[in-house]
Amino acid sequence: MTNILEQDTICALSTAPGMGAIAIIRISGNKTFDVVESIFSKPIKDKNSHSAHFGLIKDGQKIIDEVLLTVFKNPKSFTGEDSVEITCHGSVFIQEQIIQLLIRSGARMAKAGEFSMRAFMNGKMDLSQTEAIADLISSTNKAQHEVAMHQMRGGFSTELKGLRQQLLDFASLIELELDFSEEDVEFADRSQLELLVEEITNGINTLMESFQLGNVIKNGVPVAIVGAPNSGKSTLLNALLNEDKAIVSEIPGTTRDVIEDEIIIGDIAFRFMDTAGIRETTDTIENLGIKRSFEQVKKAKIILLMFGLNDISASTILNQINDFKGKNIQGFQTLIPIFNKSDTANINDFEVLNDKGVFISAKLKTNMSNLRERLKSSVGNEGSSNQLIVTNARHYEALQRSFEAINRVKMGLSSQIPGDLLAMDIRETLHCLGEITGDVSNDELLGNIFANFCIGK
Repeated sequence: MTNILEQDTICALSTAPGMGAIAIIRISGNKTFDVVESIFSKPIKDKNSHSAHFGLIKDGQKIIDEVLLTVFKNPKSFTGEDSVEITCHGSVFIQEQIIQLLIRSGARMAKAGEFSMRAFMNGKMDLSQTEAIADLISSTNKAQHEVAMHQMRGGFSTELKGLRQQLLDFASLIELELDFSEEDVEFADRSQLELLVEEITNGINTLMESFQLGNVIKNGVPVAIVGAPNSGKSTLLNALLNEDKAIVSEIPGTTRDVIEDEIIIGDIAFRFMDTAGIRETTDTIENLGIKRSFEQVKKAKIILLMFGLNDISASTILNQINDFKGKNIQGFQTLIPIFNKSDTANINDFEVLNDKGVFISAKLKTNMSNLRERLKSSVGNEGSSNQLIVTNARHYEALQRSFEAINRVKMGLSSQIPGDLLAMDIRETLHCLGEITGDVSNDELLGNIFANFCIGK
């Protein structure tokens, strides 16, 4: 991998594929200026870094395009290498012609995430920061953007490296003790190490606990809309989306499969799933839909349990809510009863339900703002740019392993186990934390991470 990064000059389209007003083609590597000068109408080797130059891209005497070329000299570039960005007109034909010229001149097409991998390999950013780039590109709301930006700017890395460095200092003293084991000396103050281990344990645990919120921010909150046929589930989905996504009919059992869509409420993405109406039926296809409804209930963080007030009593609703809680609700889920069709019912008959859920009319879109507020409050604080939040499953798994290892250190200190056994668990903790930032890495890990990036990033 290192030889490839040192020898090859790579190129790729960095803007979205297809036609647009402009396109940007990125080139990086130790032969960048030679490759680009062979097709550009002006010399660029003597130009200052971070300077822009107008000129022509030519194939021999044939003019391909008028472009703006930006020069970045190592190490002051994204990749840490000599780099150039060519801003050309957005014709797909022009993009292809320029890339073909670059390849014929000695560059090769970049692999997925190879520019970011070079940035990591050349020490421009650590592994968690490069992963945040992909999150930033895919962010679709304010919360996702803020968390990704905070991580990309090193907030998460700084916290981890601080914890790791403190532990590393103590690990060095314990390793030193092992070198002088025959002399029975103690360089590391065990009481001070206990305080440090407690601090690191709490720090790791706090980061682990943030993952539930981070996962919500990154992937959206799964919300299952469930209830009896004709309770208004599809109408509610349409009202939330402001479009006719689901078929609405007075005929029971119209929805036979799960219909999904996503909306942003208060900077958080909610993934709504309209499910088949739950009832006893002999229809084979409808029964499959009902089975899928229960599967979605298990996956959801929030369950909207729908009731149509036009054909049910308050006491029956209360019984059904309690019955649903008893059979389906798990500890990490939130149940919000929705009392629909309030425009067709005598609300006085349902006063006992006032503090049990939200009264709405999905058809008339009344009281939808209250429902949105309940959804937001069910998620809680969506985080801020100053809050450390774990959003990456790989990071969470590494934190789990480091938490287990540091707890073994904690137990070992309390039982006064030998220093060599303590050192093993401390090294394991350091290894797991180092995997997150890339202080500890291997080709397979890097390949898996950067394979999910865009080509050109």
